[in-house]
Amino acid sequence: MPGILYLVASPIGNLEDITFRAVRILKECDLIACEDTRHTLKLLNHYGIEKPLISYHEHNETQRSGELIVRLRDGSSVALISDAGMPLVADPGYRLVTAAVAEGISVRPIPGASALVTALAASGLPTDSFRFGGFLPPKSGQRSSVLETLKSEQSTLIFYEAPHRILDTLVDVDRVMGARLVVIARELTKTHEEFLRGTARQVLEILQARPAVKGEITLLIGKAGRHEAPEPESITIEEAIAECEREGLTRMDAIKAIARRRGLSKREVYQQVLNKLT
Repeated sequence: MPGILYLVASPIGNLEDITFRAVRILKECDLIACEDTRHTLKLLNHYGIEKPLISYHEHNETQRSGELIVRLRDGSSVALISDAGMPLVADPGYRLVTAAVAEGISVRPIPGASALVTALAASGLPTDSFRFGGFLPPKSGQRSSVLETLKSEQSTLIFYEAPHRILDTLVDVDRVMGARLVVIARELTKTHEEFLRGTARQVLEILQARPAVKGEITLLIGKAGRHEAPEPESITIEEAIAECEREGLTRMDAIKAIARRRGLSKREVYQQVLNKLT
C-alpha cells in the first residue's frame, strides 16, 4: 500500500508558529524532504524531532521527485516542508505533488503559517479580494510590464520581494501605478517585525534613509481605484486630503501626496487648506 505525502506548513519566523498536528506528523513520518536541511534541523531540534532528512529544492526538484515517488510507492510516509510557510506557495513542490496525484498517492495538506495571509491581515488594505503574484521579475523592464498588466486589478496585490531589490521595485511601482497606498511587511513574526505604510514613494524614502534593507519582505499594493489620485479638477484639495486620510495616511503625508499629484509645493497645498479654515 502506498504511503502518504504530507505538505507541512512551517513557521515563517517565530518557531512557536507551528500547529500541534504539524509537530505530530513530523514525528511520525518516515522521511522529511526540505529545502535546506540545516534550516529545518533548527526547527526539528527545537521540538526534539529526529528523522531522516533529504534536500528538496528548485535545483534538484526533478530528480528528487522521482526518488520520493519511489519511496511513497513502497509505503513510506514523506513530509514535505519548506524553509518558511506552506510548501508550493512560491516554493518547490509542484512536481512532486503532481506526480503523487498521477500515481494515486494520497496528498494531505497540514496547514499553518503563511506570510502572504499574515501580511494581508495586518496591512490595513482591503482583504475581501486579493491576488498573490509570487516574486516579481528581477529586471526592471519585465517587472514594469507585469505591474502594467495589473494596474487596473480590483484586488489587493501581494508579492514577495528580496531585500536587495525592494528599492528598485518601489521605484517601478511608483512610476507605473502612481500614488496608491502600499504596505511593506518585513520580518513577519520575528523580533524586528515591521509594517511600513504609505505611497510607494513615501515608503521608498523611508527605506532609502537606512544604511541597508534586510529581512524577508512581503509587498502589498492597494486596489486600483481605491488609492489612486483622481484628476486634479474632479475634487477639491480638501476632499483629496480627506480621502488620503481615510486610506490610512497621516495629514502631513496626505498633504505631501496631494502636492506631488497636482504639481504644487507642500506650502501651497497647506496654505489652501488654511485659507479654507479661515
